[in-house]
Amino acid sequence: MLKSMADIMREDDFKDGEFVAKRIKVTEVDTGNLVKEKNEEQNLDIHAIDENMIKSTISMDQTGSNVEENLFGEVDKQMPESNKTSKDIMSCSSNKVQDQFVGNLCDMDAAAAEDKGSRHTMEDAWVVLPDASMDYPGKLRCAHFAIYDGHGGRLAAEYAQKHLHANVLSAGLPRELIDVKAAKRAILEGFRRTDESLLKESTIGNWQDGATAVCAWVLEQTVLVANVGDAKAVLARATSDGTHDTGLKAIVLTREHKAIYPQERARIQKAGGIVSANGRLQGRIEVSRAFGDRQFKKVGVIASPDVHSFELTEREHFVILGCDGLWGVFGPSDAVAFVQKQLKETSSAASAARRLVREAIRERRCKDNCTAIVIVFKHR
Repeated sequence: MLKSMADIMREDDFKDGEFVAKRIKVTEVDTGNLVKEKNEEQNLDIHAIDENMIKSTISMDQTGSNVEENLFGEVDKQMPESNKTSKDIMSCSSNKVQDQFVGNLCDMDAAAAEDKGSRHTMEDAWVVLPDASMDYPGKLRCAHFAIYDGHGGRLAAEYAQKHLHANVLSAGLPRELIDVKAAKRAILEGFRRTDESLLKESTIGNWQDGATAVCAWVLEQTVLVANVGDAKAVLARATSDGTHDTGLKAIVLTREHKAIYPQERARIQKAGGIVSANGRLQGRIEVSRAFGDRQFKKVGVIASPDVHSFELTEREHFVILGCDGLWGVFGPSDAVAFVQKQLKETSSAASAARRLVREAIRERRCKDNCTAIVIVFKHR
């Protein structure tokens, strides 16, 4: 069973079994960059994670302006900034390693941050696994990152958090030689198996939670991104060859799955479902693809993801994974510009992720649960 950093923190900090988000500061090799932040942040619950649990690496700097692009030709509007709002309670984890690609291409620095916003409960779950080989060792470096945005409860998100990656590995994710087609098949099958077993568990337990997802796998120099629902992944790519002072463009790597969109609406109607005037399936649920939601499976909700892949070059700087709470107040190019600025100041994915979520909640008035993962590629 997959045990993520989120699980470890919950075991250590929340013995009562009830998840309450806390803000967590993680030990860093480069502590000098965090001295200023330690002085700035108050009323924090600070926890040091044993370095033996830390598995992956590290920092970079960015320059330039931002241009936005969408792989699917869709328009993503940048959201305006808002005024200050309520306090946030944040959890953040960073993983560090000198783990590198064949050919000495780059190291990685990955971190997650979360905040429950004004909601009473936190229904998001996330995974940061820089060494995600588990029981399937091989020549290929394998890292895995994911955000699961629960609705109707947290159970579906937690189930996917624990089982999806293991199911993708067992479905044949390449471990010796890179094969993009085989990797995509394994991801599709892993999503299918996870949803199938989740539905059985929810029937036995008599719960009806659902969860959207955005996931990334890094296999050597290949990155694969998969999503169901409205969680997004955005890539920051240099507009030139990466050797000069250059701008970054935001590339949306995912397609939103909502019942109101024509392609999804047609599929739902074919399955016997109804999209109401408010754009919701059966008048109740906005997303058209998700894990769980067994009461809607017969009327068109599926857990089949869109899967996209790209190769890492010196032009790829970082990826942001985020739930819909984050993207409700940040446009893709807006988020890239913000993270770029933070990385210039701190060279830390943990700081960038923490500040991104804090900005979403405190300054831009995100009321929803908000979770983000920042994956930085440090080129040599």
